[in-house]
Parts: sequence; structure tokens; C-alpha cells
Amino acid sequence: MIIFEFLKSMLLASISMLNGAAPWLIFSFIIAGLLHDVVSPRRFHKSLGNKKLSSLLKVTISGMFLPICSCGTIPLGLSMYYSGAYLGPVLAFMTSTPIINPIAVILSYGLLGKEITIIYLIVGFTLPMFIGIIANKFGGNELKLSGIEEHIATVNLETEDDITTLDKIKSGMIWAYNDLALVVSKYVILGMLLGGFIITAFPNSFIQKYLGNPSMLSLGNVALLATVMYVCAVGHIPFIAALVASGASPGAAITFLMAGAATNFPELISIYNVIGKRAAIMYGSLVAGSSLFVGYITNKLLIPDFKPAINFNSINNSIEGANKLIFAAPEPLKYLCSAIVFIFFLKGFIPKLKDKFQKAYG
Repeated sequence: MIIFEFLKSMLLASISMLNGAAPWLIFSFIIAGLLHDVVSPRRFHKSLGNKKLSSLLKVTISGMFLPICSCGTIPLGLSMYYSGAYLGPVLAFMTSTPIINPIAVILSYGLLGKEITIIYLIVGFTLPMFIGIIANKFGGNELKLSGIEEHIATVNLETEDDITTLDKIKSGMIWAYNDLALVVSKYVILGMLLGGFIITAFPNSFIQKYLGNPSMLSLGNVALLATVMYVCAVGHIPFIAALVASGASPGAAITFLMAGAATNFPELISIYNVIGKRAAIMYGSLVAGSSLFVGYITNKLLIPDFKPAINFNSINNSIEGANKLIFAAPEPLKYLCSAIVFIFFLKGFIPKLKDKFQKAYG
């Protein structure tokens, strides 16, 4: 009975996380499909298929203005990689997009205060650039998609002028439906189940108790926990504000702000399986390590004079301002999008399951 209740709670937690991410996933599938053939691989490769700082700057700034969670960046980031972008710009985009956006800044200022928000803004810009530089330097054979130059050369031989924009859109959407969505959904569902297990095994009350007491949980543990948890692009900020109000250090707050938003199991699993092991390890370790370092520096700068910024006027004003920018999907739409992602998961997972079954018993 206890096991049944645990599994039920884990499943409900996984569904809740999927409902929060699914609308953004579907939106990202559509955008990735539209961009796949409309923006030719040749142009995409020319713009982002290099190690220039200007390429990292472009994707970092564009990502900072998109209020999409880390799961929502998976289709867009992988689409960039498939279209010829180097690993540096891809990981820079997948870092900047979930870590910081205008809505998160408003909430952070009202709930966490000016000092943490300034550090948050600085890190939200510099961390993606740093990760992009490291990825471009040490990406190895994962620096770019294998065979991308040959593919672009083949595309260049075709007469693009004979292909209408509508045909390009149709071709991109077919690719998103038959390829990208199947791959991403498969790993997102598996990652959500792992995230549901963590939330069920370590509920919010447990996490808050130990995160709220820096002497019992080091910044390293905060970074590790935040790296594997799933949080949405803005929903984690009130949780962090509660931790700070209950005694957590400002360093723990900034560590969780960075690692919690930028990484989660679905994202790490997708990067591992689609791009490669080196990219996944590099991304996860750089985010966790950098968030730990910045948390330590934050504590050195702000303690012992730091005081929580919680007050009802700032809370009300920040939430009111953020709500004007937040797109809150209706519950029926969330469930519909979750169902679509799950169908993609089944479509991508069942054929492989059949193949393994046939090999074992055929």
C-alpha cells in the first residue's frame, strides 16, 4: 500500500511538472519546425557555426528575453544544433533562456531585493557566454553535428528558388513532427518521471527545511539539488524567497536561481542522448560549478549585513507587474499539450521497445 501511494504521488508530481512545461514544449516544436527550413542551414551555419564571441552574444541576449523554461529550450537548442550551430552558441542559448528573463527580474527585485537581483542580472548574462566559450573550446567531436558541412553543401546544390516559403514551412513542420518531437518527448517524459521521484522522495517541506539551514546543507548540495530538479522559468522565485525569509543565505538563493532554472533531468538526458556525453557533462558541471562559485562570492559580498527584502508592498507590486507579462495557459490547454507530448513519447518509444522484444524473443 505504501509503495502504491508513493508511485501515485510520483506520477501526479510528474504530470504536474509536465503540465507546466508542455505548452512551452509544443510552442518550441512549432518554432523549431518553422525555422528549420525557412532559415536555410547555410545561413544558420554562417551565423552560428563558428567560435566568434559575436555569435555567443547574439544567442545570449536573444535568450534573455524569452520567458521559456529549460524544457522549452530543448527543441529550440537541438534544432539550432541540427541546423549547423556550434555547441557553444547552442549551450549559451539553452543557459540564458531559462535562467533570466524580464518576468524573472521583476519578481526577483520584489521578492529577493536589489542586491541579489543585480548579481542575478550580471550572472544571467556572463554565465551563458562563459559556458559558450568553454563549449567551443573543449567541444571535441561534439562541437558540431557530424556531417553538417556535407549536408549544407548538398542543400546548396539544390535550387532553393524553386521551393516556396509555404513548402519550406511544411517541410520543417514534418521534420519537427516526425523527428524532433519524437526524440525530445522521449527524454522529457523519462526526465519528468525522475523529477517526480525526487519531489516525492524529498518533498518541499524537507527541501525547505534543509535549504533554509546553510549549516546543514552546503552550497554544493544546493547546486547539486537544483541541477537535477525541475523548476519553471519564474515559478521557483517565490520558493527561493521563502527560503531566504526563513534564514537561507543569499548565496544559496543565487545558487538555486542559476542551477534550478538552467538544468533539469529532461534537459540533461536530451543533451546526453542527442548531442553527446561530453556536452551533457560539460553543461551540467559548468552550471552547477559556476552557481556554487557565484553563491560563495555572493555570501562574501552580502553577509553579515544582508537582510531579506520581503515586504508586502514590494511583493504585491512585483507580482502584479510580472502577471502582466506571464502567459498562463488554461488548464485544459495544459492537459492537451501534455497529452500531445505523451503521444510523441509513445510514437518514439514503442518502435524501439518492439525491436528489443523481437530481438529477445523473435
